Amino acid sequence: MKIIVITGASDGIGAEMARQLAQTHRAAVALVLAARDEVRLSAVAAHCEAHGAQTLVVKTDVSIEAQCRQLITLTIAKFGQIDALINNAGMSAQALFQDVRADDLAWYEQLMRINLWGSVWCTHAALPYLKQSRGSIVAVSSLAGLIGVPGRTAYSATKFAMTGFFEALRAELKGAGISVTTAYPGVVSTNIRHHGFNALGVAAGSSGLKEDDAMSVEECAGLILQGMGKREREVVMTAKGKLGRWLKLIAPARVELMALAALKDEVKPH
Repeated sequence: MKIIVITGASDGIGAEMARQLAQTHRAAVALVLAARDEVRLSAVAAHCEAHGAQTLVVKTDVSIEAQCRQLITLTIAKFGQIDALINNAGMSAQALFQDVRADDLAWYEQLMRINLWGSVWCTHAALPYLKQSRGSIVAVSSLAGLIGVPGRTAYSATKFAMTGFFEALRAELKGAGISVTTAYPGVVSTNIRHHGFNALGVAAGSSGLKEDDAMSVEECAGLILQGMGKREREVVMTAKGKLGRWLKLIAPARVELMALAALKDEVKPH
């Protein structure tokens, strides 16, 4: 039986990955589901259990180190091993830097605790067990972690930090038999952007990105799990994402224009 830990599993991509794993592996998988919303976590767990998977629900705020470490401790106490850790928990943010007041910059730090440090703490705690199982680490970053997106200085900073951390970690673990897969979704039909911070550090309530071509949660989750299963280094989603990554090397100004074009008109800098 494979033991898979998923953070941010109460909704969106994390919940869908849990459902797909349960439907695919059934009794051959145990899912440890972590997030702040225990009610939603329990609903996801019930769905997974209906397909034969075992589950463990652990209420976890990844911005708190002790809770990240407790997540791993409780997983080992119940199942005795970890075969995969999917660092999916994250929060978005939409604000032009010029609109953020000096006394509101604290939420930049909080965003870094959620998006970067939560992954670092969970990975550090799980690493000894992943070495034993020669397992897999997944980091759900963003295309904003490859290309700076205007209006998302805070979010891009956290995702670029994730990209660098897991790239370095992959090299460190090359001889340990652990795969490190970094996923780079683009715009996905989830609620993450609507719940993210705005310039005042409170819930934005809307997204500043055009969402006409948003990828479905089901497709995004499937691509991430496929990458984990194949032990791929990276999963770069969307044709524009792949083009932008390489175009950035030879025509960076063109990529900046592409990034600006992805914003809704009302949130573009003037």
